[in-house]
Amino acid sequence: MTDASPIKALLPKSGGHQFVLYGDSCSGVAGAPHERTFASVNAVLRRLEPQPQFILFPGDEIIGLTADEASLRAQWRHWFDVEMAWLDRTNIPMWHTTGNHTTYDEMSEAVFRDTLGLPANGPAGQEGLAYWVRRGDLLMVFVHTLWSGLGGEGHVETEWLEATLKDHADARYKLVLGHHPVFPVNGYAGTYQREIGHEYAERFWDILVEANVLAYCCSHILAFDVQAHRGVLQICTAGAGTAHRMPEGVEYLHCIQATLDEGDSLRYQVLDTEGVVRERLQWPPVVASKDRWNGLAHGVNDALWSGPMDADRIVEFRLSGRMASGACASQQTIFSAFGDEGLAPLWLGLRGRQQQLTLILGRDPGRSPYYFFGPDLPPGKEFDLHILLHGGMGPGGVLWRRDGREAWSSFEAIASSGLQRLVWPSRWSVGHGQKGEGDRQFMGESLSLSIAG
Repeated sequence: MTDASPIKALLPKSGGHQFVLYGDSCSGVAGAPHERTFASVNAVLRRLEPQPQFILFPGDEIIGLTADEASLRAQWRHWFDVEMAWLDRTNIPMWHTTGNHTTYDEMSEAVFRDTLGLPANGPAGQEGLAYWVRRGDLLMVFVHTLWSGLGGEGHVETEWLEATLKDHADARYKLVLGHHPVFPVNGYAGTYQREIGHEYAERFWDILVEANVLAYCCSHILAFDVQAHRGVLQICTAGAGTAHRMPEGVEYLHCIQATLDEGDSLRYQVLDTEGVVRERLQWPPVVASKDRWNGLAHGVNDALWSGPMDADRIVEFRLSGRMASGACASQQTIFSAFGDEGLAPLWLGLRGRQQQLTLILGRDPGRSPYYFFGPDLPPGKEFDLHILLHGGMGPGGVLWRRDGREAWSSFEAIASSGLQRLVWPSRWSVGHGQKGEGDRQFMGESLSLSIAG
């Protein structure tokens, strides 16, 4: 029996906005498998109480990818008139981005423009494909990440984006939406197909950072994923129906219910098809107060805590010191957490000729660990870094910043999960590995480490 009980929506604490974000249903064909899976996600959305103020859908509503214009239009009609017939779009507006299943050539772009009737305030040639919407103190900019006029999939213009954000600099909240991620998700990398073209990525993200954008929302990769880069979130949601290609046991069909509220913050809950909250986040993260910090002595320490790292847990490190003056390629330990047997499930230190800050996260016995890569630390230089471990951010939940003043950025990773399965062991060490002095010892000077969690 289908559960029809209400699901309590997150509400803004003061004013603000509450909305739903989901994408990649790839439906539009009666009786096809994606019609059923999309309906299961919509059933959860319809249980939200209260209903969202608006809905954001970052692309691939229909399966598309046909040269037959009549067939393409029929898919759009089925999606709106049958699959989304339950939604009162007058009271709950829905805004879309283009996608690789829906705008793959000039014909499909024309059909998209004609069918959806979105605002025609985008750059020349992209009217109705790229556009912006202003709702009071909220600005939403929708970019077209595969414009035929620039070369198709993975190509995106940036001048209009920059000008639009500057024109609306007074907006308290700014969201940018596009179909393709800018940064790889779950290790799925590939310019033009899995991300926007690499020649655009750096400038694109610079524009978001300079404009104080809160998040870039995308889909395309069949996963839920969140990561931060220089303080701006990349939220990937592609769980609205394409279940058969999702990594089994790792990803799941979902929708995101979110709020923008006081403190210029974003909160969200990710709901699966049973209405269960699988992941949640408040951003920016709330860091530890001064009275919660504990200094750790060099050598082996009894753990300050042990047990599972749940989704709401945040652990923060502050580490400083001076790197060894000579080049060193061997591993150097900053912090290690380990038990009586097996390899350390958590190791933080330096690796390789570039002495890259690296976190190694153990998995099940006999399985290779996950690696998370942070900044390089040059020889002979002092360092002062904050590391944040967030149990609710999946692979993006290992973050760093310099001396507490810069914005948070996620470590790079090729991983499908994060810290949520970590069980903190009973012993910790600072400056060397679990085997004692000489085991991957830190070769620099004045290593200092404090922890709060």
